[in-house]
Amino acid sequence: MSLKLVNITKSFGKHVVIPNLNLEILDGEFITLLGPSGCGKTTLLRMIAGFELPSAGTILLDGEDITRLPPYRRNVNTVFQNYALFPHLNVFENVAYGLEQKGIKGQELKNQVMQILERVQMADFAQRKPRELSGGQQQRVALARAIVNKPKALLLDEPLGALDLKLRKQMQNELKQLHRDLGMTFLFVTHDQEEALTMSDRIAVMNKGVIEQLSDPQTLYDHPKTKFVADFIGENNTLIGEVHDGVFKGKGFEIPAQTEVRGKAMLFIRPEYIFFNLRTPEGIKVKIAEKTFLGSLWRIRCETLGHEWVDVTIKPDEIEKLSDLHESYIVWKKEKANIIHYST
Repeated sequence: MSLKLVNITKSFGKHVVIPNLNLEILDGEFITLLGPSGCGKTTLLRMIAGFELPSAGTILLDGEDITRLPPYRRNVNTVFQNYALFPHLNVFENVAYGLEQKGIKGQELKNQVMQILERVQMADFAQRKPRELSGGQQQRVALARAIVNKPKALLLDEPLGALDLKLRKQMQNELKQLHRDLGMTFLFVTHDQEEALTMSDRIAVMNKGVIEQLSDPQTLYDHPKTKFVADFIGENNTLIGEVHDGVFKGKGFEIPAQTEVRGKAMLFIRPEYIFFNLRTPEGIKVKIAEKTFLGSLWRIRCETLGHEWVDVTIKPDEIEKLSDLHESYIVWKKEKANIIHYST
């Protein structure tokens, strides 16, 4: 299965929400559209599902142009945040509905429905109505209904957004296992960065209708290509300076830099990649301004001589080394710093 979006544009009146977007989704891939509210990710998913029509461009599923096909003629199914179960039907009937529309009946219908309910751990609830189920159970039923007729791709629109934290993490694991078991293409929409990083093969970070970066989770985290991606994915420190002759010259400091960037630049470094140099006066000199306990970590707020703020995270057993310090030096491995051309 291959799904291609070619020059997709979507406008509402004069307002362009997605301008000329291109994306190819690979067979069996778990790909996530990640971005803040209003970035266009759900609109894009709805166009693939057939609930919205693009203003321009083409959607190809295995080479077939499905751009103008109604939803029921596309071999894709959608799972929504609000489950969208039929309240008057029980679990078995909800899952069976799509198969019945295809003319499947009798023992074959029962076998297929019960097999998929077993897979999502809901076989014992087959006769219950949606109102008798918890949020997590309803979401499992919605998943079963979406995958029972074996679509080429499963579209998931913030399906875990209505669940509490503990249940959401449990469902993340179940979704990953389901994806591995089925080998089906999953297109997942979320604004939750951790959710995207832990579940995806690739992540498309969207901002104002544009894919700013499409990468695997590790590359996205360690090597963001834009300031938006660096700030949106996890915690990040940004330092402004210039690069000349392999040296990044910031406000009040200079450090070696592995980069092809020249001129005005931005340096990104994650808090967990920074270390305090307590042995020698080497690195960037900082004042220690604040220490915050985060449970499994401490966040140390530092100020450089150039009055830029840098956050450092350390393990609890390291905090005693900083107990009497008001100044120190911070360092990091050069390969962990990411430098791009300056932008606002």
